[in-house]
This record gives sequence, C-alpha cells and structure tokens, in this order.
Amino acid sequence: MEENIASVQNVIIENRKNLNISGVKEVASFDDETILLDTLLGQMTIKGDNLRIESFNTTTGDLSATGKVHAVVYMSDARSSGGFWSRLFR
Repeated sequence: MEENIASVQNVIIENRKNLNISGVKEVASFDDETILLDTLLGQMTIKGDNLRIESFNTTTGDLSATGKVHAVVYMSDARSSGGFWSRLFR
C-alpha cells in the first residue's frame, strides 16, 4: 500500500471549510472536532467543528475533509529526535 503513496505532502485548505491532504498513510482516529492522521511527515492533528472525512484513498494517500478548520498541527516525533530527556543527557 505505502509504495504507491506520493513522496511529497500537500495540505490545501480552502476558505477554512474544505481540506485536501496528500501523503496520508493512515487515519488513526476521528470525530467531529478532531482528525488524527499518520502522514509521510509525521503525525498530524486537525482541530475544528463539524469535521467530516469525505474520502480517503488508501492507495494514493489522498484525503478530503470538510468542516470548520481551526488548526492543523504536525506533532513532533520524539522517537526520531530522541526526545527532550535523551538530548538533555547526551
């Protein structure tokens, strides 16, 4: 499955209502206020109101969602960077 997902990621938000994301590997969880995704660039959290996933193509990694978008946040991957404590005690 993942070998067909594009190696770049695009995030397009139109008028804070329509969201199109490429490079999505998996939808970890979702409800009407939060969508949690695993993407090529790390874990992504989308916050908003009345969020709905309209489509998700697992072959290409393209996701479309609608609703009022308040925030799109990439979560840092503490395992790849070693995290705060491992950097502190190097």
